[in-house]
Amino acid sequence: MSLWTERRGIHVDQSELLCNKGCGYYGNAAWQGLCSKCWREEYQKARQKQIQEDWAFAEKLQREEEAAYASIQPQPQPQPQPQPSLTTFSKFEEKKTNEKTRKVTTVKKFFSPSSRTAPKKDPSEREEKVPGVRDWRGMFTPPWEMGSPTEENKEGKTPSPSISRQSSIETDRATRDFVDFLKSLPKPGREVHKQSRAFVEIMANKTDELYAGELSECVQDFYQNLSDRLMTHFKGSPESVERVMDQVEKYIMTRLYKSVFCHRTTDEEDEKKDLATQNRIRALHWVTIQMLCVPVDEENPEVSDNVVKAITDVIEMDSKRVPRDKLACITRCSKHIFSAIKITKDEPASADDFLPTLIYIVLKANPPRLQSNIQYITRFCNPSRLMTGEDGYYFTNLCCAVAFIEKLDAQSLNLSPEDFECYMSGQGSPRRSESEGGPSTTPAAGPSSPALAQVYQNLELLSGLGSRQERVMEGARSLQSDLISWQESVERDVQEILQKYPLEIRPPAPSAIDSDNMENDRLPPPLLPQVFAG
Repeated sequence: MSLWTERRGIHVDQSELLCNKGCGYYGNAAWQGLCSKCWREEYQKARQKQIQEDWAFAEKLQREEEAAYASIQPQPQPQPQPQPSLTTFSKFEEKKTNEKTRKVTTVKKFFSPSSRTAPKKDPSEREEKVPGVRDWRGMFTPPWEMGSPTEENKEGKTPSPSISRQSSIETDRATRDFVDFLKSLPKPGREVHKQSRAFVEIMANKTDELYAGELSECVQDFYQNLSDRLMTHFKGSPESVERVMDQVEKYIMTRLYKSVFCHRTTDEEDEKKDLATQNRIRALHWVTIQMLCVPVDEENPEVSDNVVKAITDVIEMDSKRVPRDKLACITRCSKHIFSAIKITKDEPASADDFLPTLIYIVLKANPPRLQSNIQYITRFCNPSRLMTGEDGYYFTNLCCAVAFIEKLDAQSLNLSPEDFECYMSGQGSPRRSESEGGPSTTPAAGPSSPALAQVYQNLELLSGLGSRQERVMEGARSLQSDLISWQESVERDVQEILQKYPLEIRPPAPSAIDSDNMENDRLPPPLLPQVFAG
């Protein structure tokens, strides 16, 4: 216990977990330290700036093209022909306009009203429309005014293979739960179900065309607009709106999980990050509780049970489909950590105690696809959960723990660079360095956890058994050599005797049975038969 007070621990100021913009919400490393709200605002500003730069670049190219065209035209001609220039510029302008419209209005075309309900516009009018913020009115049109997917298919669209294939058990269960929940909302329930179903079907058709960032932006925009719709038009309370949005997230992400988790545009990058994190954690298997100043006594059965449950929860996160369920696994893991610390210290745990313990749990668990799960939660979770509440706090701490593990060095563990490299390469371990009187003399090389101590004890026993087995094998080989030598010596002796005293077998001479009996003369005479008269 003294090591926890003598050595410095891993300290993170709580202000570092908040958004860099000072809005009071929790930030995220994936969003450059910003919360989801501030990140979207910065993203929109950067996108508008990019659009303005594109227009400025287009105007510059147009001026250069006009100047180049004017320079090649002959001067004496009284009537210059500007038609080619105008035609070229009009084509260039049309191309740039279409490019900007495609970039900016990615989701706008998803939820435009059906051609059966809205009059068709002239193509020239669509080209003259200036791209801007997404028009989401088509998303929230009343159900009776919105074309159904069946009608769209009749007009020539083919359904996505992901929609036509048989739904999984989890998808069917999520759909039933979603419909049963919406039955308790008679007024907005029908529209919520209509919009959610249309969004899922349209997104399923577009997952192969969009990048992961664009898919995330579509989902986040849908969350925001549906939440605003419920708050303003249906006068829902924040608590009821939060419950509806949780069910919407569960329904949408269960249906889209296979398409958006480790999306094809980020599959290789996410896989590389997952493998790098797993290899990094595997290389840090030697890190002990004392090195991280973790205030947990694993010798206590109750504490050890909480540690095992925390490890199980963080591993279970990968088996969940819904971002909210993944966050629930992180929350349960964190609560088990707080319970273990409280039992050990007999007092409530602090934030300075929680983060080192969470790092230790992650090192021991080595969760599968950790980076992919963090990216999935960041991209598709309801932003209100990541910005506030205990789920957002625990998730932010998990991101900090992963970042700390990636940058872990000798100074973080109070080790010398030589010892750190020795442990990382597998050439030594803290326990063995102490028992053998090695160069490691820092407090970090103290007694390890009971499980690790048992491992080292078993290794020592195995080492002793190995030497004993070697001695037994040496004795067996010597005995085998002696037996072979004894057998060869016996064979030589037998051969020498046979050569010296050859064996002669003579057939016996025929004789009477009693011829060799020397005492026949002393035998009594044979009995003679006697006749008795009656």
